[in-house]
Amino acid sequence: MDLTTTYLGLALRSPLVPSASPLTEELDTIRQMEDSGAAAVVLHSLFAEQLRQDTLELAHHLEHGTESFAEALTYFPEPEEFRLGPEEYLEHIAKAKAAVKIPIIASLNGSSMGSWTNYAKGIQEAGADALELNIYYIPTDMNLTAAEIEAVYLDILKAVRVVVTIPVAVKLSPFFTNFANIAARLDQAGANGLVLFNRFYQPDIDLESLEIKPNILLSTPMAMRVPLRWIALLFGKVEASLAATSGIHRASDVLKMLMAGADVTMLCSTLIRHGPRQIGVIERDLVAWMEEHEYESVSQLKGSLSQKNCAEPSAFERAQYMRAISRLPALWVKGSVL
Repeated sequence: MDLTTTYLGLALRSPLVPSASPLTEELDTIRQMEDSGAAAVVLHSLFAEQLRQDTLELAHHLEHGTESFAEALTYFPEPEEFRLGPEEYLEHIAKAKAAVKIPIIASLNGSSMGSWTNYAKGIQEAGADALELNIYYIPTDMNLTAAEIEAVYLDILKAVRVVVTIPVAVKLSPFFTNFANIAARLDQAGANGLVLFNRFYQPDIDLESLEIKPNILLSTPMAMRVPLRWIALLFGKVEASLAATSGIHRASDVLKMLMAGADVTMLCSTLIRHGPRQIGVIERDLVAWMEEHEYESVSQLKGSLSQKNCAEPSAFERAQYMRAISRLPALWVKGSVL
């Protein structure tokens, strides 16, 4: 069975790739992932806030005491002239590259044009095979227009593309006025891949402490429906690789994403629940289904049920929504759903 695929120009043994999560912080876990069949690994994210904090701390130490000797201020370059950031992350990239043979994809998580874009060069120099830009951006300014928000994404990508030559993927949320348009523009701006979609962790209210608290819920297979639709719509219309993430737990989820047009399927919640060995379980089930249904390769599956190749292209648009709504009364009578 030929499970090979190509993602960001990288030849991979299969479409099974662990996504950015705390699991990839440990070298032993990354080795276990490779042994279990991972085709590549996306490292845990380095956050822009970490880089900003390091910058502030160094600036404080450099300028401490200079109020007594004003001329001392000229002894040091401005903080923004330093290439700063958690050195441990760069070391982790280098160690991961030495520990395994599969591609290592680094991850930067931010929301603006800050110093993290420049830090991308350090990630390349540390040996990363590719870089994933996880743009986690929740605009709250009522005066900010959709065009201005989209410009932030494009500017971040363009700034990173200037300083690195390794492949760059952009991880997005689906919350755009016209997602097809922003996908096409990122593709044209040089994105080698689009990762669909980022999961926004929503806050909760603690009724005892009366405080806002973080609330992390692992995904369920239902979460895959949104990326499945958009991957099916984009397949064959953009040059960038398409990575499916969120809600992928079983071989059946992987198969659906591949048929929609995904180049790779990224795994997170299922690995947190079951451990790295779950990669091997999914691969075995994937191969068994393909053999049973007489498929010979992943490339044969890929995009076979995308909008481009589907017998009923409208199934991914409004017509399908109307059909689904029309079925609700029957489901109510049966009591099978509601």
